[in-house]
Amino acid sequence: MSLSDVSTRLSACIRVGLVIWAIASTTVPVSTIHAQETDIPVSFTADEMDVDRALGIITARGNVEVRHEGRTLIADTVSYNQNLDVVTASGNVILNEPNGDVLFTDYMELDSDLKNGVVSNIRIILSDGSRVAANSAERLNEDMRMSKAVYSPCNLCENDPEKPPLWQVKAITVFHDSSRRVVEYSDAWLEVAGVPVFYTPFLTHPDPTVKRESGFLPPTVGNSTSLGAMLKTPYYWNISEHADTTITPAMYSDQGPGLETEYRQRLRNGEFEIENSIVNDDDVGTRAHIDAFARFNIDETWRWGADVDRTTDDTYQRRYGFGNERTLTSNLYAEGFRKQNYIRSEAILFQGLRQQDDNDETPIVTPLIEFDHVGQPNIFGGQTTLNASTAFLSRKEGADSYRLSLSPGWQATYVSDAGEQIRIVTALDADGYMVDDFTPQGSSTEFSGRETRIFPHARLDWRFPFAKQSGSVQQVIEPIASVRVAPNGGNPETIPNQDSQEFEFDETSLFRSSRFTGRDRVEGGTRIDYGTQWGVYGAEGGFTTVFVGQSYRLRQDSTFAEGTGLEDKLSDFVAKMQVSPGSYVNLLYRTRLGKDNLSVRRNEMELSLGGPLLKLNTQYRMFNAQEKSEFGDREDIDVSMTSQLSETWSLFAEGNRDIDEEETRRLKFGAVYEDECFIFTTQVTRSFFHDRDLKPEDAVIFRLSFKTLGDAEFVR
Repeated sequence: MSLSDVSTRLSACIRVGLVIWAIASTTVPVSTIHAQETDIPVSFTADEMDVDRALGIITARGNVEVRHEGRTLIADTVSYNQNLDVVTASGNVILNEPNGDVLFTDYMELDSDLKNGVVSNIRIILSDGSRVAANSAERLNEDMRMSKAVYSPCNLCENDPEKPPLWQVKAITVFHDSSRRVVEYSDAWLEVAGVPVFYTPFLTHPDPTVKRESGFLPPTVGNSTSLGAMLKTPYYWNISEHADTTITPAMYSDQGPGLETEYRQRLRNGEFEIENSIVNDDDVGTRAHIDAFARFNIDETWRWGADVDRTTDDTYQRRYGFGNERTLTSNLYAEGFRKQNYIRSEAILFQGLRQQDDNDETPIVTPLIEFDHVGQPNIFGGQTTLNASTAFLSRKEGADSYRLSLSPGWQATYVSDAGEQIRIVTALDADGYMVDDFTPQGSSTEFSGRETRIFPHARLDWRFPFAKQSGSVQQVIEPIASVRVAPNGGNPETIPNQDSQEFEFDETSLFRSSRFTGRDRVEGGTRIDYGTQWGVYGAEGGFTTVFVGQSYRLRQDSTFAEGTGLEDKLSDFVAKMQVSPGSYVNLLYRTRLGKDNLSVRRNEMELSLGGPLLKLNTQYRMFNAQEKSEFGDREDIDVSMTSQLSETWSLFAEGNRDIDEEETRRLKFGAVYEDECFIFTTQVTRSFFHDRDLKPEDAVIFRLSFKTLGDAEFVR
């Protein structure tokens, strides 16, 4: 054989591999194939090879294998007819793709320019396990047409491979238009367990090289006791590579029509998204909502953003399924980060959705500015700190106030050779207020004017852990104590309490400098906080920790209302326990106990028990109401259960009960079937909630998910 013959033969083998790849795989645009790339190194082996000079045919036989650019072609025979300029591969042809796809065929034939060819009896296993098969395929100028094709991601039955898969799509003709990057089906059937269930004469979708394409999305069909029969048909519009929108007309048999829209866009320095809806409600009239956000970087230091969350009325979003929030918060802000400095300026607008909320009395906060600085450690190990803030609150009805605060401080942490940790924190809070139309508590006279406050305070924290190793178990006991010194009082009646009305005394706030969450109230007087934390830790990762603590102040402070646990000199006990011996048990328990008789004032428990076969999750909450709080007593429990019965079947159930009101609020249970190609979920829900036009409601939901195709959801 001459060198020219060998070169021609290798070129043909390369072309064979590339063309089979082009015909078999729709995951890569065929326009990327170049028949002229014969100078790329090729690895070739075969048992024998001969040349028929009279007929002009070069043939390789027996375990023919061609490797090229991570792609491997295997066949019994590969030949090239120089006179007809035709390349053929036959006999157990296998092509392994770099992306994991594997093609099987008996015979293929093509011309040398790679623009026209035929393949018979194609079978493809895609990288995700899906399967494609066709009687034949034809490639015409980079387009591909497959005849009598079948697609399914389902595995075949091991005991009966001839049995039809759970579902598959059959089509008389499948055409891949590479120029338009679409795949078109003619006379397509969806079969479930071998039974045709859906037919369409024509179906088209983008090929896998297209990430997004305009078109209709699967509809939602349902029924509700309050809205009646429902139909939502979303349309997705791919505006550009960086922007898209989804428009969803909604029809309700017992209410007027509605429209939902979602717009998303990414820009070079940020992104934004807008969701909104509008409905012509027969009972109320026009109802609508908007939920939007924006985030933009200005430079390496600054960024700005906005959140808009508003609705026309209190119950609209819950009734039409757009959320369960009781307060909507909108804001516009800018913030900067540089070294140890942070600053944020924002405007905040609230909308209360509870029946007792009066939005005319809800404050509009603009501006709210916060600045924080932490200095570099000095030679003594300490750091300077600075917090500055300003807030202006205005109302349509009620008091307006403007606050300017400045709080310089110093802090340092020291660790002794024995392991003791000592932390020192000092600060001076300076606040100035301008108040208009404020009525102090217990007074009938409005106050308008200025008020100032200077409040120094210092805190010394101490903790000393002791550890003991006993085999594979380590025990740690750590006593903790803190002394805080501050002037008595500090809360003039002419300073309105805007940001410190509600707080919870627990183990997380025991050692704070101030138990209040905001700046309008300060915690005066000297107090001592103390507690002990004990933990045992296993070598396999299991652990148990317990903490108990209490606070004592030198004088009683009327700042704290009855029921807070801090109204007397000696506070209630706060405790926390967490038990996690392994992956099958996890218990978190938090409580507050009365100092006199250890009566339970507050209980929280989270329990996770069991494994995949049966797992139980419980959340229990019990709070006693505090004096002058807008929240009353609360006691409720959430319970959920999941069970993985087999590889494919699982069960779930959950519910919520208000123990204090002796009412069940919500129940839900269902079953899920899931395998490699299909998900079926059935779910029954019952809501017992009453709130104006919101009434108790039942729903039965069936959800079908054909993996790689889409979902269908039915609500009754």
